Amino acid sequence: MSLIDRIQDEVKQAMRAKDKARLGVLRLITAAVKQREVDERITLDEDQIMVLLDKMLKQRRESITQFEKAGRQELIDQEAYEVGVIQTFLPTPLTDDEVAGLVRAAIDQTGAASMKDMGKVMGILKPQIQGRADGAQVSKLVKEQLAS
Repeated sequence: MSLIDRIQDEVKQAMRAKDKARLGVLRLITAAVKQREVDERITLDEDQIMVLLDKMLKQRRESITQFEKAGRQELIDQEAYEVGVIQTFLPTPLTDDEVAGLVRAAIDQTGAASMKDMGKVMGILKPQIQGRADGAQVSKLVKEQLAS
């Protein structure tokens, strides 16, 4: 079953279960997919949908950080719920050890020796971590590895 089919199936299940909160998040996902398809006049494939979901996840994490600074617990709870729903459609997240291993392998593969080579390393890592790890965390780890 394709990712978009899974999402549409989840929408139907949420409607049957009268789960308004989950249905709202699922509709946000389908609306984002449709919006991108209409804007670019294309049909999104699995990888493009993963990128879109990853972007939505990143937006929610940034919102949570902002709401924490503002002390808005009800909004933090809503965003955290949305993160949970979105993550159900993404692959299993990588562990810290797995990410560190991928970073070391990418550095070895590119022969990176300084910060100038960071773009090469991230170019190799990006498809491997898409939807499975936070890009900012991976970037930080690459910087640490290249600095030492």
